[in-house]
Amino acid sequence: MKKLLLVYIVLIGTLMAYLYMVFVKEDNSSLLNEPEGLHGTLDEKYVMVNFLAGIDYWKNGLKGFEDAAEALGVSVEYRGSTQYDVQEEVMVLEQVIARSPAGIAVSAIDSEALNSAINKAVEAGIPVVMFDADAPGSKAYSYIGTNNYNAGVTAARKMAELTGGSGKVGVVTLPKQLNHQERTRGFEETLEKEFPNLQLVGIADGKGDQMISEQKVRDLLDRFPDLSGIFVTEANGGVGAGNAILRLGKIDQVRIISFDTDKGTLDMVKSGTISATLAQGTWNMGYWSLMQLFHLRNHMVNPMSDNGDSSIPPLPTNIDTGITVVTPADVDQFYAK
Repeated sequence: MKKLLLVYIVLIGTLMAYLYMVFVKEDNSSLLNEPEGLHGTLDEKYVMVNFLAGIDYWKNGLKGFEDAAEALGVSVEYRGSTQYDVQEEVMVLEQVIARSPAGIAVSAIDSEALNSAINKAVEAGIPVVMFDADAPGSKAYSYIGTNNYNAGVTAARKMAELTGGSGKVGVVTLPKQLNHQERTRGFEETLEKEFPNLQLVGIADGKGDQMISEQKVRDLLDRFPDLSGIFVTEANGGVGAGNAILRLGKIDQVRIISFDTDKGTLDMVKSGTISATLAQGTWNMGYWSLMQLFHLRNHMVNPMSDNGDSSIPPLPTNIDTGITVVTPADVDQFYAK
């Protein structure tokens, strides 16, 4: 009888050990294998919306957006207007909103024209953050990008260094886009305050187009044959300006400061046609845009503080992603690897 009881005890113990291994330990093992930290799902889709979507400038920012998505386990989509066209970007943004994505990162072609669509998205519960070009009058939660006024200050000081602090200079820009307005303002005000012998004689609209910008530079040189320098606030215009001074034989006279690090710009810096260009932290713009959207979507930050003070924003409202002055001495470091 005692032997039979012992057999029963052994059998029951074995069964309990088996059940523990199959159900309890397996469950704990699956918990241990779950991803730690911030993690979403692939059906959680975030969208990047911009303009002139096919240009090289956006590639590094999109890479940052995609790298953040990979780290978080979510999916992303890239959309934008094909032309430098306000209404086309508004239409693209409206189409994206209609699909109710998890969040949208927007670069605004115009500082006001997208406000209605951005506000519509936020009011519908879709988080929106701005990157590269802001829409400060909208309900977007934050802006992630270059401190463009300070970039203009940096360009003015570099221009003074290149020209010896005297002469006539011009600007080729996009006057309706806030980030370019701020670059121009920082440049102009710094010349007035710090370099009174550097005279800003003209500001032209290059429309973000290489050919148009080239013609605008030709026009400036027709009016001011002794022009010493040109500050161009975006990359296509910088290449256009470079082509103008090459074709006019003014490479030894006119110093060009451009923006960004597409291959065409870097090639002209390397050859000395463009004296310097300002590199932006574009990967950071994309990466931190998605990180902020993820926090908003998953309620890791609140639309207002716990004490009810709605004046305290849920996110840092401005993140400066920085700039670097690129010259022929260090240009090789900035080519895509």
